[in-house]
Amino acid sequence: MLHRTLGTTGPQVSALGLGCMGMSALYGDADRTESIATIHAALDAGVTLLDTGDFYAMGHNEMLIGEALRSAPAGAREQALTSVKFGALRDPDGGWSGYDGRPAAVKNFAAYSLQRLGLDHIDVYRIARVDPDVPIEETVGAIAELVEAGHVRHIGLSEAGADTIRRAAAVAPIADLQIEYSLISRGIEEQILPACRELGIGITAYGVLSRGLISGHFTRDRQLAANDFRGMSPRFQGENLQRNLDLVDALRKVAEDRGASVAQTAIAWVLSRGEDIVPLVGARRRDRLTEALGALDVRLGADDLAAIEEAVPAGAAAGDRYPAEQMAHLDSEH
Repeated sequence: MLHRTLGTTGPQVSALGLGCMGMSALYGDADRTESIATIHAALDAGVTLLDTGDFYAMGHNEMLIGEALRSAPAGAREQALTSVKFGALRDPDGGWSGYDGRPAAVKNFAAYSLQRLGLDHIDVYRIARVDPDVPIEETVGAIAELVEAGHVRHIGLSEAGADTIRRAAAVAPIADLQIEYSLISRGIEEQILPACRELGIGITAYGVLSRGLISGHFTRDRQLAANDFRGMSPRFQGENLQRNLDLVDALRKVAEDRGASVAQTAIAWVLSRGEDIVPLVGARRRDRLTEALGALDVRLGADDLAAIEEAVPAGAAAGDRYPAEQMAHLDSEH
């Protein structure tokens, strides 16, 4: 396993992390046994970074990770690092009710996460979306107090814009920014990525396969389950979907010429963007995990990168990455 460091102050982690959200929610039904087996397989392969959110199926995902860690071999369990997002408010019907970044709420969320995970500390802790009603300085300050108390090791951010990142970094060291970054989501390159590099903040990139859209496995006739949020995602709608899958067809030609899968090529492209970037792969099954890990063996030279970006030019994606009401919550988009 290759390793990278999250910023100048964060921990050393595997070059690929495992995003666990889909094992509990938002992508249709999941297989608990296979999910745990996939976490174990990831740990066995040297993946050390497990990413979750306390609101993924209202705590289910944290409990799943806790169960997987308890049943993993001791050596694998000890190498695991947890990255946890908090702050998203849910209701009993699974609805969304905004975000809460108040200091008292931060510490309350952390207490519950530690219990569900069965751990005595969280390695990287971050609010999922910036709370517009609470200064980021207060939210980060509360996490800094958790660091001082030993309950959290490092502070992260999620989907924050450049100005917010600078304000947060003035309060306490920030290890990384978690944000969507892929061949078809390159918005961070203009202001956010340069700000992070100036401040020594790493990037954990989620959505590197755009929720399966550019994995090479998504087909034009696929029917999504009612509990799969991609059914409401603009990039998976009608003509947008057709245009985006045309990009995937072009990428497939490039990948096949290089003896790699579409998914491996897309992940390898993100890996190539800098040693300060750690892609999170959302594999829910062991076969998908194995494919994703193969991206570590894909070496992309200048000609390869040029061919990839000719197949999928910056800004070529059709549709926003979230529905309008969710886009409004993204500090990174303002």
